[in-house]
Amino acid sequence: MNPATSGRLVGSSVRRREDPRLLTGRGRFVDDITLPGMLHAQFVRSTVAHAAVTGLDLDAVRGVPGVVAAFDAADLALGDISARLDRPLHEFVPTDMPILARDRVRYVGEPLAVVVARDPYAAEDGIEAAKVTYDVMTPVVSDTQALASGAPRVHEAAAANTLVDVAMFATEGIDDVFAAAPCVVHVRTKTGRQNALPLETRGAVAAWDAKEDQLVLHTCTQTPHQVRTVAASCLGLDERAVRVVVPDMGGGFGQKCVVGREEIAAAAAALRLGRPVKWIEDRKDALTASFLAREQRYDVRAAFDADGAILAIDADVVCDMGAYSCYPFTAGIEPLMASAEMPSVYKVPAYRVRGRAVTTNKAPTAPYRGVSRPQYVMVVERLMERAARELGLDAVEIRRRNVITDFPYTGVNRITYDPGSYLESLDLCERVLKDEGWYDARDAARREGRHLGIGYSCFSERTGYGSTAFAARKMRVVPGFDIAEVRMDTTGAVTVTSGTQNHGQSHETTLAQIVADELGVELAKVRLHQGDTDRVTYGWGTFASRSIVVGGSAVHRAAAKLGAKLVEIGAHLLDAKPGEVERVPGRIRLRDAPERAVTYADIADVAYLRSHLLPDGAEPGLSAVASFDVFDDGTFSNATHGVVVELHEGTGRVEILRYICVEDCGVAVNPQVVEGQCRGGIAQGIAGALFEQITYDAQGEPSATSFMDYKVPTAWEIPDVAIHHLETPCAFTSTGAKGAGEGGTIGAPAAVLNAVNDALAPTGVELDDTPVTPETVQRALENAS
Repeated sequence: MNPATSGRLVGSSVRRREDPRLLTGRGRFVDDITLPGMLHAQFVRSTVAHAAVTGLDLDAVRGVPGVVAAFDAADLALGDISARLDRPLHEFVPTDMPILARDRVRYVGEPLAVVVARDPYAAEDGIEAAKVTYDVMTPVVSDTQALASGAPRVHEAAAANTLVDVAMFATEGIDDVFAAAPCVVHVRTKTGRQNALPLETRGAVAAWDAKEDQLVLHTCTQTPHQVRTVAASCLGLDERAVRVVVPDMGGGFGQKCVVGREEIAAAAAALRLGRPVKWIEDRKDALTASFLAREQRYDVRAAFDADGAILAIDADVVCDMGAYSCYPFTAGIEPLMASAEMPSVYKVPAYRVRGRAVTTNKAPTAPYRGVSRPQYVMVVERLMERAARELGLDAVEIRRRNVITDFPYTGVNRITYDPGSYLESLDLCERVLKDEGWYDARDAARREGRHLGIGYSCFSERTGYGSTAFAARKMRVVPGFDIAEVRMDTTGAVTVTSGTQNHGQSHETTLAQIVADELGVELAKVRLHQGDTDRVTYGWGTFASRSIVVGGSAVHRAAAKLGAKLVEIGAHLLDAKPGEVERVPGRIRLRDAPERAVTYADIADVAYLRSHLLPDGAEPGLSAVASFDVFDDGTFSNATHGVVVELHEGTGRVEILRYICVEDCGVAVNPQVVEGQCRGGIAQGIAGALFEQITYDAQGEPSATSFMDYKVPTAWEIPDVAIHHLETPCAFTSTGAKGAGEGGTIGAPAAVLNAVNDALAPTGVELDDTPVTPETVQRALENAS
């Protein structure tokens, strides 16, 4: 038996090993950390969106009872956070983000000073005592205003308030294609600014470890090694002198895969005061001053032939990235993603795209689950719907005629798509909805004057972005690889370290399943360590559905290398050659005499305690280190979502009656975990489609400062989701797995919007912007009646 392919654990819905600890209150999050002499930090934040700072008086702050210290930028003298693309200035304008604003503020909530006190309440009192004077400047509060002639500049170096302007693709002769096409459709759409809203807000506890001569920074980040790099740079320390530790983490969704300012300021305060300092972000700051996402505008045309085959796409993408580039991805993360991958699951012969990132006087943006894919998928799926209507085709049939079916497929965007089940997922999703009677229900509802609609979205999710993919964006800091170590102790128990970072994805379970299967040990004997830069060699953390694709493959490779060493030593102890033995669960045995075997514990005893018995050349101990990177275009998961909605006249409420997801993420290491990822992602996608949006007034003041203003869907609004699995194993990952973390979020907005428009079809009204609010729906129904 080969444990790597036996399927004993990989492919099984093993119960999550994290749950007993987390569900019984034994988890340990940043805010649970209390150290002797610990102080508490909060931040004086800008109350205006755009201004020169003419005065910052902290004297009154220092006099507040309980306040220990208050520091501004001059006091701490920290380096800036600098994210870079290796592109010429006409394509990319760098912006340095100071830890504390100095002479200018660029959004409401920008930190100006850090107040440190004996308790959180005194810190809050202290920030209210700060006196800041401004020379207020006209803010730029929208992408259209930013690009308008003569608009105020958010950064002097950024002409036309543009940080990124890249035309990635332009097929020769595309204008002629449009001129000759029998059908040309046009979609203009805008998506609302959102907050990723992890359950646990950001936070940090910083303390100096005198014994190790090292700053220890506990923080909730998806990318601990990158935080270490930036903290060391900003604080002027050797990287060795910074240790980043991530305890349990209550969600991230991309918001925590970039490096923030506040944890570094808290660390600087701890160094200055010689005492531990804790900072926990309150919900108001999380809603207004944390990293936001999603505000994008698309102007896209598509040409089709008379049979519904797509001929060309021509797109202009504008992404409002707020005041600064995020580290390490820069402001290019959204427009470059959209530009590179917009053709999605369809065969597009000709393509032209311009992607721009504009800067405005709003909180900066970071990747949020899906990263532009929910937006460009929504646009492309709206094009399909519009073309179907113009050509008199069924909305599923036009997709069927255009999806990629021959693999591997190299697109007009110069990306090669590995095998997937694009057509199969579409067919199954349609069949399920038909078999359940939803088409008949829609027709009956229309006869009764009710508004039922069915909508689809087909998409792929590029996962396992390796160094090649990130280097293609010309990032100065190039993520990609991951490193893992697998170590067995004298009892045969296994410890795994991985550079990925769990924040709800069940890594303690899924990575252990991979190792346990490969080595043939019990799952209970495998323990995972992540999120400690002193214990983990290096890693890029968790984002972009990379944990199983990249991290899991590195773990699998390390386990396989350790397995080879077990075979080598075991064969020696059995007086045999490695080829004469086989690895079975828990032991090495002779192929021709299986009754003769040595256990892993026997081998470990020799490897550690009686090393003189090792074969010549074998090193003592049982450990192996391996890395994994993706040196091509990565792998693509895919799915089709089908949604049934009803629009209620009088209230404009959009009620989701049925939600079907047919997904293919290759080999599902743990199907139950995959389903949890799908359902959670779909909930966030529905939130973007129907509920969540942060707007700004003319002065740059954000509208949503609490959950009274920012509508988050509850269990009442989120339907049950029926999930159907297809499996197209990935050829180049060690496990056959693709990624599954973002697909739910990517597909939901398009499917919901298309269902709403199908419900509105008898009225002649179409909606292209999200979120689709009850007010929008009611207005559409009233205007049509």
